[in-house]
Amino acid sequence: MKVALVYHFFPHYRAAVLRELLQSPEHEYFLVADERGTEPSVRTWDVLDQKRFCSAPCRKLFSSFLFQKGLFALALRKDLDGLVYLGNPYFLSTWISALTARLCGKRVLFWTHGWTRQEKGLKAWLRVSFYKLSHALLLYGHFAKMTGLAKGFAKEKLHVIYNSLDYEQQRTIRERLSGQNSTAVKAEYFDRPELPMVICSARLTQACRFDLLLRAQARLRDEGHMINVLLIGDGPERSSLQSQAARLRIPVKFLGACYDELTLARLTIAAHATVSPGKVGLTAIHSLAYDTPVITHDDYAAQGPEWEAIVPGRTGALFRSGDADDLARVVKEWTSIEAPPPETRAECHKILDKFYNPIFQRRAIDRAVSGAPADDLFWMRTAPSASLPTDEGSEQTMKETPVAA
Repeated sequence: MKVALVYHFFPHYRAAVLRELLQSPEHEYFLVADERGTEPSVRTWDVLDQKRFCSAPCRKLFSSFLFQKGLFALALRKDLDGLVYLGNPYFLSTWISALTARLCGKRVLFWTHGWTRQEKGLKAWLRVSFYKLSHALLLYGHFAKMTGLAKGFAKEKLHVIYNSLDYEQQRTIRERLSGQNSTAVKAEYFDRPELPMVICSARLTQACRFDLLLRAQARLRDEGHMINVLLIGDGPERSSLQSQAARLRIPVKFLGACYDELTLARLTIAAHATVSPGKVGLTAIHSLAYDTPVITHDDYAAQGPEWEAIVPGRTGALFRSGDADDLARVVKEWTSIEAPPPETRAECHKILDKFYNPIFQRRAIDRAVSGAPADDLFWMRTAPSASLPTDEGSEQTMKETPVAA
């Protein structure tokens, strides 16, 4: 099949899976997007193969809505068998283009987070109506799939494709840095490099709640358990966090924005854990790629789907959302040993080897494009305490079931 993959723009972190799709042996994909980024804080990926790229400029309407030129004509193209859209209901042109493509007999799929929390009223109805324009949904995680089932969507149309970064590059770097002297790495940034270090690479925004991490760090200091904190990234909260660290007199290093993968790998591997006190997303996948456990909060309704890769006690831990004291307790548990043991580090990348990588994503997308039903074997353990209210008010709890080899 010849398939158009439609995004508002292609962010740099999508490069690996896009390259994999362009090399697919199953289908012929070509890319449709605005050449310019629509989000200033995210770098745009430059499509090298311009013969497989079609420009579709975007225009923002008000604060949340977006209209993309050329999508109606795209849906009418006779040489296309299918279209995969970024499934955002705020993209008004997608409604028109997807409906037109369906009427023209083309296969339509939405690549989307899906449901990340429970919704009610008009917003919930609109989301369901939008998703029903597609033949199938390509979802980031199992919470979204379970919600879709509760909303009446057929299970064979809900494909979990997970998320990924450039895992092949990360695996190569991880193997290259095996056995690095973590104390020497920490000595480049801290006066006491022998102390445990926790890290996070993310934009410094209010949603990330790094203020909680600094409060937890101060609490641990008062208990006699000192740690170093390394924050990689920039953002509107940087000056406030720097003032907080100075006021609390705790060792925090603000590295600023960094896009050099080798540097990020060295620092992540040197850490005891990645701590993301607010919403966690691809930061979790990046950390696990370098065998470093992830700590984040337990409120699934305020999380990104990538938190499903965190298996408490194996690939990280969860603390009570918004509770700095509980965060301190969890951080202390994971930094009271000299370093994460080999079995923990192995668990971290094992889940990426199976699911969170571009090859798995391409195969799952190929399968969905072909019209094959979603494979129930691709099911993994998610947060053990998360439960999902169905439309009837009963509860469907996420459980551990077999995963595909």
